[in-house]
Amino acid sequence: MLLIVGNLMQRQELLRGTAQRAGFLLIAGLAGIQILHLGWILSRFDYLHSALYLLLLYSIAPSFYFYSRQLLRSQVHYRWQDGLHGLPLALSIGLPYHLALPGAFLIGSGYLLWLAKTVYLLRAQRRRFHLELLALGTLFAIALAVLVLGFIWPLLNETDFIGAYSILIGLAFFAVTLTLLRFPGIAADVSEAVQAAYAESTLKNIDKAAVLAKLDALMTQDKLYALETLNLGLLSEQLELSQHQLSELINTEFQQGFSRYIREQRIAAAKKLLLAEPNASVLSIGLSVGFSTQSNFYAAFRDIVGIAPGQYRKTHAA
Repeated sequence: MLLIVGNLMQRQELLRGTAQRAGFLLIAGLAGIQILHLGWILSRFDYLHSALYLLLLYSIAPSFYFYSRQLLRSQVHYRWQDGLHGLPLALSIGLPYHLALPGAFLIGSGYLLWLAKTVYLLRAQRRRFHLELLALGTLFAIALAVLVLGFIWPLLNETDFIGAYSILIGLAFFAVTLTLLRFPGIAADVSEAVQAAYAESTLKNIDKAAVLAKLDALMTQDKLYALETLNLGLLSEQLELSQHQLSELINTEFQQGFSRYIREQRIAAAKKLLLAEPNASVLSIGLSVGFSTQSNFYAAFRDIVGIAPGQYRKTHAA
Protein backbone atom coordinates (compact mmCIF):
# COMPACT_ATOMS: atom_id res chain seq x y z
CA MET A 1 0.00 0.00 0.00
CA LEU A 2 2.95 2.31 0.68
CA LEU A 3 4.19 1.68 -2.87
CA ILE A 4 0.77 2.63 -4.24
CA VAL A 5 0.79 5.90 -2.28
CA GLY A 6 4.35 6.58 -3.43
CA ASN A 7 3.34 5.96 -7.04
CA LEU A 8 0.53 8.50 -6.73
CA MET A 9 2.68 11.10 -4.98
CA GLN A 10 5.81 10.86 -7.13
CA ARG A 11 6.48 13.70 -9.54
CA GLN A 12 8.63 12.21 -12.26
CA GLU A 13 8.69 13.64 -15.76
CA LEU A 14 9.78 10.22 -17.00
CA LEU A 15 6.62 8.50 -15.88
CA ARG A 16 3.57 10.25 -17.17
CA GLY A 17 0.29 9.20 -18.65
CA THR A 18 0.14 5.57 -19.70
CA ALA A 19 3.32 4.55 -17.86
CA GLN A 20 2.24 6.04 -14.53
CA ARG A 21 -1.22 4.47 -14.76
CA ALA A 22 0.33 1.13 -15.68
CA GLY A 23 2.67 1.36 -12.67
CA PHE A 24 -0.28 2.00 -10.38
CA LEU A 25 -2.27 -0.90 -11.87
CA LEU A 26 0.75 -3.21 -11.54
CA ILE A 27 1.21 -2.48 -7.83
CA ALA A 28 -2.53 -2.53 -7.16
CA GLY A 29 -2.93 -5.84 -9.02
CA LEU A 30 -0.16 -7.55 -7.04
CA ALA A 31 -1.52 -6.11 -3.79
CA GLY A 32 -5.00 -7.38 -4.71
CA ILE A 33 -3.66 -10.87 -5.36
CA GLN A 34 -1.91 -10.84 -1.99
CA ILE A 35 -5.13 -9.79 -0.23
CA LEU A 36 -7.01 -12.68 -1.84
CA HIS A 37 -4.19 -15.04 -0.85
CA LEU A 38 -4.34 -13.79 2.73
CA GLY A 39 -8.09 -14.24 2.94
CA TRP A 40 -7.78 -17.81 1.68
CA ILE A 41 -4.87 -18.69 3.99
CA LEU A 42 -6.76 -17.34 7.02
CA SER A 43 -9.97 -19.07 5.87
CA ARG A 44 -11.83 -15.74 5.87
CA PHE A 45 -12.97 -15.83 2.24
CA ASP A 46 -12.21 -17.75 -0.94
CA TYR A 47 -11.87 -15.83 -4.19
CA LEU A 48 -9.01 -17.88 -5.60
CA HIS A 49 -11.30 -19.71 -7.99
CA SER A 50 -13.22 -16.61 -9.04
CA ALA A 51 -13.14 -14.41 -12.13
CA LEU A 52 -11.74 -11.59 -9.95
CA TYR A 53 -8.60 -13.59 -9.12
CA LEU A 54 -8.00 -14.49 -12.77
CA LEU A 55 -8.61 -10.90 -13.84
CA LEU A 56 -5.97 -9.67 -11.40
CA LEU A 57 -3.60 -12.42 -12.46
CA TYR A 58 -3.93 -11.58 -16.16
CA SER A 59 -3.49 -7.84 -15.52
CA ILE A 60 0.06 -8.16 -14.15
CA ALA A 61 1.99 -8.90 -17.37
CA PRO A 62 0.48 -6.13 -19.60
CA SER A 63 0.69 -3.58 -16.76
CA PHE A 64 4.36 -4.38 -16.29
CA TYR A 65 4.92 -4.16 -20.05
CA PHE A 66 3.44 -0.66 -20.41
CA TYR A 67 5.26 0.56 -17.29
CA SER A 68 8.71 -0.73 -18.25
CA ARG A 69 8.34 0.11 -21.95
CA GLN A 70 8.46 3.82 -21.11
CA LEU A 71 11.83 3.36 -19.38
CA LEU A 72 13.43 0.87 -21.75
CA ARG A 73 12.65 2.48 -25.08
CA SER A 74 14.01 5.82 -26.27
CA GLN A 75 10.71 6.83 -27.87
CA VAL A 76 7.30 5.29 -27.36
CA HIS A 77 4.54 5.71 -29.93
CA TYR A 78 1.29 4.01 -29.03
CA ARG A 79 -0.75 2.44 -31.80
CA TRP A 80 -4.05 0.62 -31.97
CA GLN A 81 -2.18 -2.71 -31.91
CA ASP A 82 -1.16 -1.98 -28.33
CA GLY A 83 -4.75 -2.62 -27.35
CA LEU A 84 -4.16 -6.31 -28.10
CA HIS A 85 -2.22 -6.54 -24.83
CA GLY A 86 -5.56 -6.36 -23.08
CA LEU A 87 -7.01 -9.30 -25.03
CA PRO A 88 -5.92 -11.94 -22.48
CA LEU A 89 -7.95 -10.09 -19.84
CA ALA A 90 -11.11 -10.77 -21.80
CA LEU A 91 -10.13 -14.37 -22.51
CA SER A 92 -9.40 -15.08 -18.84
CA ILE A 93 -13.04 -14.58 -17.89
CA GLY A 94 -14.28 -17.39 -20.14
CA LEU A 95 -11.50 -19.92 -19.52
CA PRO A 96 -11.91 -22.70 -16.95
CA TYR A 97 -9.68 -22.31 -13.91
CA HIS A 98 -7.44 -25.31 -14.70
CA LEU A 99 -6.57 -23.74 -18.07
CA ALA A 100 -6.62 -20.07 -17.11
CA LEU A 101 -4.06 -20.40 -14.31
CA PRO A 102 -1.20 -21.88 -16.39
CA GLY A 103 -2.25 -19.63 -19.27
CA ALA A 104 -1.49 -16.55 -17.17
CA PHE A 105 2.02 -17.80 -16.41
CA LEU A 106 2.56 -18.73 -20.06
CA ILE A 107 1.70 -15.20 -21.14
CA GLY A 108 3.96 -13.86 -18.41
CA SER A 109 6.88 -15.86 -19.78
CA GLY A 110 6.45 -14.12 -23.14
CA TYR A 111 6.72 -10.69 -21.53
CA LEU A 112 9.74 -11.85 -19.53
CA LEU A 113 11.48 -12.84 -22.76
CA TRP A 114 10.69 -9.40 -24.18
CA LEU A 115 12.25 -7.80 -21.08
CA ALA A 116 15.38 -9.96 -21.35
CA LYS A 117 15.83 -9.06 -25.02
CA THR A 118 15.32 -5.33 -24.40
CA VAL A 119 17.81 -5.20 -21.53
CA TYR A 120 20.31 -7.22 -23.57
CA LEU A 121 20.22 -4.58 -26.30
CA LEU A 122 21.43 -2.08 -23.69
CA ARG A 123 24.49 -4.17 -22.80
CA ALA A 124 26.87 -1.48 -24.12
CA GLN A 125 25.57 0.87 -21.39
CA ARG A 126 25.81 -1.64 -18.52
CA ARG A 127 29.02 -0.14 -17.12
CA ARG A 128 27.08 3.01 -16.24
CA PHE A 129 24.55 1.36 -13.97
CA HIS A 130 26.10 -1.99 -13.08
CA LEU A 131 24.74 -2.12 -9.52
CA GLU A 132 21.29 -1.02 -10.63
CA LEU A 133 21.24 -3.85 -13.18
CA LEU A 134 22.21 -6.26 -10.41
CA ALA A 135 19.18 -5.11 -8.42
CA LEU A 136 16.95 -5.47 -11.48
CA GLY A 137 18.46 -8.92 -12.01
CA THR A 138 17.14 -9.90 -8.58
CA LEU A 139 13.64 -8.94 -9.68
CA PHE A 140 14.17 -10.88 -12.90
CA ALA A 141 15.14 -13.98 -10.89
CA ILE A 142 12.04 -13.64 -8.73
CA ALA A 143 9.85 -13.31 -11.82
CA LEU A 144 11.50 -16.39 -13.29
CA ALA A 145 10.82 -18.32 -10.09
CA VAL A 146 7.16 -17.28 -10.28
CA LEU A 147 6.93 -18.62 -13.84
CA VAL A 148 8.51 -21.93 -12.85
CA LEU A 149 6.06 -22.17 -9.98
CA GLY A 150 3.18 -21.52 -12.36
CA PHE A 151 4.20 -24.35 -14.66
CA ILE A 152 4.70 -26.92 -11.88
CA TRP A 153 1.55 -26.01 -9.95
CA PRO A 154 -0.26 -29.27 -10.90
CA LEU A 155 2.46 -31.13 -8.99
CA LEU A 156 1.81 -29.14 -5.81
CA ASN A 157 -1.14 -29.07 -3.48
CA GLU A 158 -3.03 -25.79 -3.41
CA THR A 159 -1.75 -24.75 0.02
CA ASP A 160 1.90 -25.08 -0.99
CA PHE A 161 1.28 -23.32 -4.29
CA ILE A 162 -0.48 -20.30 -2.73
CA GLY A 163 2.09 -20.11 0.07
CA ALA A 164 5.05 -20.15 -2.32
CA TYR A 165 3.40 -17.70 -4.72
CA SER A 166 2.62 -15.28 -1.88
CA ILE A 167 6.20 -15.42 -0.61
CA LEU A 168 7.59 -14.67 -4.08
CA ILE A 169 5.28 -11.66 -4.51
CA GLY A 170 6.32 -10.45 -1.06
CA LEU A 171 9.98 -10.80 -2.01
CA ALA A 172 9.31 -8.81 -5.18
CA PHE A 173 7.73 -5.97 -3.17
CA PHE A 174 10.69 -6.04 -0.78
CA ALA A 175 13.22 -6.02 -3.63
CA VAL A 176 11.48 -3.08 -5.33
CA THR A 177 11.39 -1.07 -2.12
CA LEU A 178 15.04 -1.84 -1.36
CA THR A 179 16.06 -0.91 -4.91
CA LEU A 180 14.24 2.44 -4.75
CA LEU A 181 15.81 3.23 -1.38
CA ARG A 182 19.30 2.23 -2.54
CA PHE A 183 19.05 3.81 -6.00
CA PRO A 184 16.52 6.68 -5.79
CA GLY A 185 17.48 7.91 -9.26
CA ILE A 186 17.30 4.53 -10.97
CA ALA A 187 14.43 5.50 -13.30
CA ALA A 188 16.28 8.58 -14.56
CA ASP A 189 19.58 6.71 -14.90
CA VAL A 190 18.08 3.86 -16.92
CA SER A 191 16.07 6.21 -19.12
CA GLU A 192 19.15 8.31 -19.89
CA ALA A 193 21.13 5.17 -20.70
CA VAL A 194 18.39 4.14 -23.13
CA GLN A 195 18.47 7.51 -24.85
CA ALA A 196 22.25 7.30 -25.15
CA ALA A 197 22.02 3.83 -26.66
CA TYR A 198 19.52 4.75 -29.35
CA ALA A 199 20.25 8.38 -30.12
CA GLU A 200 22.22 9.62 -33.11
CA SER A 201 25.06 12.03 -32.45
CA THR A 202 24.04 15.69 -32.07
CA LEU A 203 27.55 17.02 -31.30
CA LYS A 204 29.04 17.13 -34.80
CA ASN A 205 29.30 20.93 -34.98
CA ILE A 206 29.90 21.60 -31.28
CA ASP A 207 33.22 22.76 -29.80
CA LYS A 208 33.26 20.13 -27.06
CA ALA A 209 36.42 21.41 -25.40
CA ALA A 210 34.93 24.90 -24.96
CA VAL A 211 31.61 23.56 -23.73
CA LEU A 212 33.28 21.22 -21.25
CA ALA A 213 35.38 24.10 -19.91
CA LYS A 214 32.24 26.20 -19.43
CA LEU A 215 30.47 23.27 -17.76
CA ASP A 216 33.40 22.86 -15.38
CA ALA A 217 33.26 26.57 -14.53
CA LEU A 218 29.53 26.38 -13.83
CA MET A 219 30.11 23.49 -11.44
CA THR A 220 33.34 24.54 -9.70
CA GLN A 221 33.03 28.35 -9.68
CA ASP A 222 29.30 29.10 -9.87
CA LYS A 223 28.35 25.93 -7.95
CA LEU A 224 25.26 25.55 -10.10
CA TYR A 225 24.79 22.03 -8.73
CA ALA A 226 23.62 23.60 -5.45
CA LEU A 227 20.47 24.85 -7.15
CA GLU A 228 17.74 22.45 -6.00
CA THR A 229 15.65 23.05 -9.12
CA LEU A 230 18.55 22.39 -11.50
CA ASN A 231 17.48 20.21 -14.41
CA LEU A 232 18.67 19.29 -17.87
CA GLY A 233 16.79 22.14 -19.51
CA LEU A 234 18.20 24.82 -17.22
CA LEU A 235 21.80 23.65 -17.55
CA SER A 236 21.51 23.30 -21.33
CA GLU A 237 20.35 26.94 -21.54
CA GLN A 238 23.43 28.04 -19.58
CA LEU A 239 25.64 26.16 -22.02
CA GLU A 240 23.65 27.29 -25.09
CA LEU A 241 22.99 23.69 -26.09
CA SER A 242 19.85 21.72 -26.71
CA GLN A 243 18.82 19.21 -24.05
CA HIS A 244 19.69 16.35 -26.39
CA GLN A 245 23.15 17.78 -27.02
CA LEU A 246 23.90 18.21 -23.31
CA SER A 247 22.60 14.75 -22.52
CA GLU A 248 24.82 13.19 -25.19
CA LEU A 249 27.82 15.25 -24.10
CA ILE A 250 27.58 14.05 -20.50
CA ASN A 251 26.95 10.49 -21.61
CA THR A 252 29.94 10.36 -23.95
CA GLU A 253 32.43 12.36 -21.87
CA PHE A 254 31.58 11.09 -18.38
CA GLN A 255 29.96 7.72 -19.17
CA GLN A 256 26.94 8.56 -17.05
CA GLY A 257 23.61 10.33 -17.30
CA PHE A 258 22.75 13.89 -16.29
CA SER A 259 21.09 12.87 -13.01
CA ARG A 260 24.07 10.82 -11.90
CA TYR A 261 26.50 13.56 -12.95
CA ILE A 262 24.73 16.18 -10.82
CA ARG A 263 24.50 13.81 -7.84
CA GLU A 264 28.25 13.20 -8.04
CA GLN A 265 28.95 16.93 -8.18
CA ARG A 266 26.81 17.48 -5.09
CA ILE A 267 28.38 14.60 -3.18
CA ALA A 268 31.90 15.80 -4.03
CA ALA A 269 31.03 19.22 -2.57
CA ALA A 270 29.37 17.63 0.47
CA LYS A 271 32.48 15.54 1.21
CA LYS A 272 34.58 18.71 1.37
CA LEU A 273 32.07 20.53 3.58
CA LEU A 274 31.74 17.61 5.99
CA LEU A 275 35.44 17.91 6.78
CA ALA A 276 35.81 21.69 6.45
CA GLU A 277 32.79 22.47 8.68
CA PRO A 278 32.82 19.88 11.49
CA ASN A 279 30.22 21.78 13.53
CA ALA A 280 27.67 21.96 10.72
CA SER A 281 24.91 19.36 10.78
CA VAL A 282 24.85 16.68 8.14
CA LEU A 283 21.37 17.79 7.08
CA SER A 284 22.41 21.43 6.58
CA ILE A 285 25.32 20.33 4.40
CA GLY A 286 23.06 18.10 2.31
CA LEU A 287 20.60 20.94 1.75
CA SER A 288 23.39 23.43 0.96
CA VAL A 289 24.70 21.32 -1.95
CA GLY A 290 21.29 20.97 -3.60
CA PHE A 291 19.49 17.97 -2.11
CA SER A 292 15.86 18.59 -1.23
CA THR A 293 15.54 16.12 1.63
CA GLN A 294 17.76 14.30 4.10
CA SER A 295 16.71 10.90 2.77
CA ASN A 296 17.75 11.81 -0.80
CA PHE A 297 21.10 13.07 0.47
CA TYR A 298 21.79 9.95 2.53
CA ALA A 299 20.74 7.62 -0.29
CA ALA A 300 22.91 9.42 -2.87
CA PHE A 301 25.89 9.57 -0.49
CA ARG A 302 25.71 5.85 0.26
CA ASP A 303 25.30 5.09 -3.44
CA ILE A 304 28.38 7.05 -4.50
CA VAL A 305 30.68 6.87 -1.46
CA GLY A 306 29.53 3.58 0.04
CA ILE A 307 29.01 4.83 3.60
CA ALA A 308 26.77 7.34 5.40
CA PRO A 309 27.90 11.00 5.50
CA GLY A 310 28.26 10.96 9.29
CA GLN A 311 30.47 7.90 9.11
CA TYR A 312 32.54 9.52 6.36
CA ARG A 313 33.12 12.58 8.57
CA LYS A 314 34.25 10.45 11.52
CA THR A 315 36.52 8.30 9.39
CA HIS A 316 38.27 11.18 7.62
CA ALA A 317 38.34 13.72 10.44
CA ALA A 318 41.80 15.04 11.20
